Amino acid sequence: MQAGSATTTEKRNPADFLKQVVGKPVLVKLNSGVEYRGILACLDGYMNIAMEQTEEHVGTQLKNKYGDTFIRGNNVLYIAAQKRGKQRKNE
Repeated sequence: MQAGSATTTEKRNPADFLKQVVGKPVLVKLNSGVEYRGILACLDGYMNIAMEQTEEHVGTQLKNKYGDTFIRGNNVLYIAAQKRGKQRKNE
């Protein structure tokens, strides 16, 4: 291994990922196990999340649909990017 090879690898952090997924479909899983799928409108430094075209899923079942959704950051377990076709899969 060469001395300078570590600098050629791309370093990524969560902030970079979150900037890339704003305006795109995401899956937000809460500590309670409930999942929200929709378009990530914005988020802040506390991980408070605003979403559009949101679907609420419990297990594999679609429970509700919301136009706009606000999720308090301390409830978020993780955020994952979704492919565009997967959001409306369970309709």
